[in-house]
Amino acid sequence: MKKLTLTLAATAMMAMPLAATAKDSSDPIVIPIHNWSSQIVMSHAVGQIFESMGNAVEFVTTDSQAVYESVRMGDVALELEVWEGAFGASFRAALEKGGLHDVGDHNAVTREDWWYPMWTKDACPGLPSWEALNACADLFKTAETGDKGRYLDGPVDWLKHGKERVDALGMDFVVVNAGSAAALWAEIGAAEKDKRPVVVFNWTPNFAEAVWPGEFVEFPEWVDGCDKDPSVGPNPNALYDCGNPAKGYLKKAAWDGMKDKWPGAYATLEKISFTNPQIAEMAKFVDIDEMEPEEAAAEWLANNESVWKAWTN
Repeated sequence: MKKLTLTLAATAMMAMPLAATAKDSSDPIVIPIHNWSSQIVMSHAVGQIFESMGNAVEFVTTDSQAVYESVRMGDVALELEVWEGAFGASFRAALEKGGLHDVGDHNAVTREDWWYPMWTKDACPGLPSWEALNACADLFKTAETGDKGRYLDGPVDWLKHGKERVDALGMDFVVVNAGSAAALWAEIGAAEKDKRPVVVFNWTPNFAEAVWPGEFVEFPEWVDGCDKDPSVGPNPNALYDCGNPAKGYLKKAAWDGMKDKWPGAYATLEKISFTNPQIAEMAKFVDIDEMEPEEAAAEWLANNESVWKAWTN
């Protein structure tokens, strides 16, 4: 076998990129898991991407509001779904304290608000106006809510401020919190059988828009400060008297130390950008196709190699 030798200069040239590129820590990258399907699948997909790069990954279940404090303190490395409507306030508060930063937006537009399937509009034709919804409150009465309509809000930890909005706008509704995202889908599915009018918390992107055509309720338009200054919005004496942002962001956040501890993974995180259809597909794998999140993540990665491999270059 012919023996190959390298000149000193060639050896130095080959070594330069290695010396200039810091190696990711062998410590696991801790990724938080919350309680809705797209975030869980996305987290596993990104975790599997990091593992394909040679990193160790660990997942921890974390409150979706408190997670920004966890990122700031370095207890978890990142957050992949910062929804403006649900988590913007917690994200901004953590930013002001320092320790985490904005890693950019996904190529997705979000909306989170009161929502109804189209058969509800047949019973209350003035929709999507919130005033029309309120005038139809009797359609939504249940034994649980007495003479007022029932609105099924998201889980308590999503902090959607449904009760505050009802109070601020003087609506004839009682806000009931769902225990999980699955409970919201079960409510819509049960109502579909007899086309019972129903109004629930919903968001986009997710799979539901393809399964149940519907619309968001149109409240007074979101104005910055509606959640902080009573003088902003139609009720000068109350907060939350407007809808959520109709074209919200979906951001990524990271611990300030991530870029130094795991520079390769951080460079990939900067490039990661999921679209509305991709996010909806990830949720569908779990909520409709009944895959386990890890399996759904692997399926998405297998079907989209050209997308995610470009993020790792």
